[in-house]
Amino acid sequence: MNAVPGYRSTTQEGRFQLLVDAVTDYAIYMLDPTGIVSSWNPGAQRFKGYVESEILGENFSRFYREEDRASGLPQRALETAAREGKFEAEGWRVRKDGTHFWAHVVIDPIRDPHGNLIGFAKITRDLTERRKTQEALRESEERFRLLVQGVTDYAIYMLDPQGHVTNWNAGAQRIKGYAVDEIVGRHFSQFYTDQDRASGLPRRALETAAREGKFEAEGWRLRKDGTRFWASVVIDPIYNDNGTLIGFAKITRDITERRKTQEALEQAQAALFQAQKMEAVGQLTGGVAHDFNNLLTIIVNNLDLLTRNARDPRDVKLIESAQRAAERGSKLTQQLLAFSRRQPLQPEAHNPNTLIEGFETVLRRACGELIALRLSLAPRVKWISVDGPQFESALLNLVVNARDAMPTGGSLTIVTRDVTLPETDHASPTLQPGPYVSIAVEDSGTGMTPDIVERVFEPFFTTKEIGKGTGLGLSQVYGFVTQSGGHIDIESTPSKGTRVIMLLPAQEHGEDAVESGDETARPARDSAGTVLIVEDDPAVREVASDIFDSLGYDVVTATDAHEAIAVLEGPAAIDVLFSDVIMPNGMNGVELSRKAREMRPSLKILLASGYPMSALPSEGLGAGVSFISKPYRWTELAEKLRVLRN
Repeated sequence: MNAVPGYRSTTQEGRFQLLVDAVTDYAIYMLDPTGIVSSWNPGAQRFKGYVESEILGENFSRFYREEDRASGLPQRALETAAREGKFEAEGWRVRKDGTHFWAHVVIDPIRDPHGNLIGFAKITRDLTERRKTQEALRESEERFRLLVQGVTDYAIYMLDPQGHVTNWNAGAQRIKGYAVDEIVGRHFSQFYTDQDRASGLPRRALETAAREGKFEAEGWRLRKDGTRFWASVVIDPIYNDNGTLIGFAKITRDITERRKTQEALEQAQAALFQAQKMEAVGQLTGGVAHDFNNLLTIIVNNLDLLTRNARDPRDVKLIESAQRAAERGSKLTQQLLAFSRRQPLQPEAHNPNTLIEGFETVLRRACGELIALRLSLAPRVKWISVDGPQFESALLNLVVNARDAMPTGGSLTIVTRDVTLPETDHASPTLQPGPYVSIAVEDSGTGMTPDIVERVFEPFFTTKEIGKGTGLGLSQVYGFVTQSGGHIDIESTPSKGTRVIMLLPAQEHGEDAVESGDETARPARDSAGTVLIVEDDPAVREVASDIFDSLGYDVVTATDAHEAIAVLEGPAAIDVLFSDVIMPNGMNGVELSRKAREMRPSLKILLASGYPMSALPSEGLGAGVSFISKPYRWTELAEKLRVLRN
């Protein structure tokens, strides 16, 4: 390919030379076997800056950087081309002015017909701009990768078009718990709950993103350990330059705490609205009751005057009927005043357990035969300051409502326990944090829907048939509790029963508070321990409680073996089990004693019965169980207990 300057032949070689000389985007030139430049085209002059006369006869190594020449790279390039038939590489090259450019280089050996090496053909292309673009793209991608990987508050990852995870950032690992090698390749639907997967939500999310350009939603998602979190999710489709869907970008954020805060705020707002509504209704009903009482005063007194002057029996009968109606009206106004918190209360310190136990006979009578009433009273519940009769009336109202919700029978439980409201409690905006006593009435009845629960405390609202109730029972309870400084709440599910909770402020001095009727505080005493008395007869249970109390014991009571087992399963410290032998509901005292001994091996057990020992159940008493016959006196009981302790 050596050419004579100015020579333009029409031979094939001449035409090829014309082609090479016309190329300006490539440096095309020849080297002899030692690397000396033997030809030079305009493209080479443009790239490298040398004119033909300056470079012919020079070694091509001058195009390399000093460090490349020092390492022998030019010579190795020629050796590789001669040995392997081609040398191809990219690297920095040097122009005449000393500037560098990024070059793509191809060196091919040239051999004669006999295979002898007679030189090399060298083609060089300047790729500096393309390399700058690639470097900029690579740096941009690296910065983006570092940015995505550095984000820990968001799960940022990609999916293939079918929904399989293709990459995973540190935020995704922190939020969802999976390491990269555990999750890449698996389907993203495993982050969804069983219900969402069954409904096809993951598939619909991808379809929506592909169709509409974005899918955005909130919902429950699952971590690796199975726990749930409330997530904000955005899915965007990713398309290539041809518009083909190649996958999805998915961003997930854990907003569980924000949701909890929002729900708490909504609950507080709802509670405040309900309190304001009840306050407004209370003011209205209080005013109505006041005016109605004034009217009744006139009516009742006029009826009394008419009674004095009436002579005709028919007139007397009519007047008496009107007086009875006036009395019913008076009771109605008292209920309205109770709801509006304007009834006169005489609060005194009471042990709520004592109030409930003393009223138990009335409550059982109110329940009827179809309802199983159970008392689950905490052993050392704090005292409360309430009007005792009004407390009993409120409790009776709750029991009657529960009974009416179980027309075919069921179970009703009264539960007492101490609770402490924290600063963050949103049960009522009017309640102060601190100690309270919870008195709950739980039934297994028909339950109520949320819309009914919202209205049950409103005066005259009732779900009962006409003539079955005035709609003032729960209103009266609401008024009593709020006027006593407490709060009332209802938890109810249709067909699963209802739970009504009265929260009443606990007395500062707890168990040492003054009992109703006492003028001085009850002196503290050294307890002989705690006794669990199991007796179905209320009168006998009361007598036994008094005896044990006089002997220095703290008393917990149960009406049957099942209630007693529930107490023993709880945390209360019980030293002595004192039980009747013959009891209802399928378990007698002997069976209870054996079960109790299994639960608490160190428990001291004393059984009592009106039958002699010979008439007891055939299995007899277990080891370590003592027996006392009814009727017993407190001296006999004290002796039995002394023997048990020893």
